[in-house]
Amino acid sequence: MNATNGAGVCPMTGKGAALEQMSLIDPEISARPKAYYDAMREADPVHYDEKLHMYLISRFEDIQTIQRDPITYSVKHGYEAQYSAGFFDEFKEILERDGGGYFPDAIMSDPPYHTHIRGLMDRAFTAHRVRELEPLITSIIVDVIDKLPATGPVDIVKAFSVPITIRVICEQLGVDQYNADKLSRWSQAVTAQIGRMQNREQMIENAKELCDLQHFLIGHIRDREANPKEDMISDLVHAKIEGSDETKLTFKEIVSLVRALMIAGNDTTATAMTNLFYILATQPKVAEILMNAADDDRLMSRFTEELLRIEPPVRGLSRMTTKEVELGGKTLPAHAHLLLMYASANDQEEVFGCPRDFDMERSNLGRHVSFGGGPHKCIGISLARLEIRIAAREVAKRLKNIKLEIPVGEIPYLKSVATHSIESLPISYTKI
Repeated sequence: MNATNGAGVCPMTGKGAALEQMSLIDPEISARPKAYYDAMREADPVHYDEKLHMYLISRFEDIQTIQRDPITYSVKHGYEAQYSAGFFDEFKEILERDGGGYFPDAIMSDPPYHTHIRGLMDRAFTAHRVRELEPLITSIIVDVIDKLPATGPVDIVKAFSVPITIRVICEQLGVDQYNADKLSRWSQAVTAQIGRMQNREQMIENAKELCDLQHFLIGHIRDREANPKEDMISDLVHAKIEGSDETKLTFKEIVSLVRALMIAGNDTTATAMTNLFYILATQPKVAEILMNAADDDRLMSRFTEELLRIEPPVRGLSRMTTKEVELGGKTLPAHAHLLLMYASANDQEEVFGCPRDFDMERSNLGRHVSFGGGPHKCIGISLARLEIRIAAREVAKRLKNIKLEIPVGEIPYLKSVATHSIESLPISYTKI
């Protein structure tokens, strides 16, 4: 089953574009980057973006090389150079003064420390816990769809994607009292720190939001220290190495990990759900494919993987070289700051034939890099897949005639080089 963009041909737009005239930090290119990706892969796959001051890694094989070698290509140093770039000292001061402390992201680290943290964090995502979530997630999604207006139009980001993912992750964390609007603002404030497109005024406002978020989480963490429950926060607060009575995560680590779970658990998955509606509204053949696949778990799993490949919610994440190294035919110096362009790699024709075709019968469907790879592959991958698959299934069963209410070229995107997130998506539909 596949849906093509043209009459049996693969679109080649963007070939020959002038790289020196383009930059990912340009909001227009950031919002609609495919021509930039195409030009990089063809002309300069390890491309130095002068305005961004980063090497953009656009080809699949180079990204795989990096992900297999976390020592040469450091997540820790790349992330630290990316975080609140240009304003870090002031940002840190605000959090230390007003936010209960500055808590570095423990998961964004290198082996062997990362191996230790990842092992303890994996306990919050046991196969048993994820398997048992389907009835809960289904009930949440059905409830949100039932509360939609009869026909729309609605902003599907605010009416569907964000409410669902916030409810799911809060349920898992054990957070039963929350303000969804605040959580959405907190998520955007955290993501902005790796987006490289905030100015000082925006940084200060985002730092204030992070202070509120941290105080909110610290209250829950302190409660779980005294009153453990069956939830992810308790799992992390009381995580122990087998045979030991000692908690193996520090308080700073716990705050950083709970914060990461809350933000990653709703922000990128919400983006993926919005992308689902974008695809269904702009490609009627894909909507037909989904309708025909909705009752088949195997087909729904494949539909989910192709959706993630063709519209990945994470554009790319950073690394830094720890020594001089050759990559993609280019010699990189030590301390070169890199951005792994996952969306570009997923669009590489030599790896995924006719990449703009939605084809859920691809033989290499699972090779996409939308969740990263290697030791830093997304820790919440199973939960994200489950949420997206259920959302697609229930949308297929309950909504039809899904249409975009604005021209494609007017869809607004959040300004960020790390994610490719639609800010609002007005959609009309008919309830079944």
